[in-house]
Amino acid sequence: MTSRFSSIIPVWVVVAVGILLVGLLAPHSGYFGWLAIVLGASVLLTFIVQLALSQKEGLVLRMMTSIGGAVALVAIGTAVLAPLVA
Repeated sequence: MTSRFSSIIPVWVVVAVGILLVGLLAPHSGYFGWLAIVLGASVLLTFIVQLALSQKEGLVLRMMTSIGGAVALVAIGTAVLAPLVA
């Protein structure tokens, strides 16, 4: 696994776990608020992970990929959880 993916995949795993926890523990009326918190936490985690690396080349690409994947995962989680709110 390249260093690019080794710093991106952990963020996606944390987002997936966060979405799962929201689906299992949050009240139905609070899904959207908690999913926004998961997305915000993924942005902060991305900054922490990427700035902690010694390799600075490709920083923007790695951050874009990490946050883009997190947005996609949260969108999928929203699509799955939205019918439960209505």
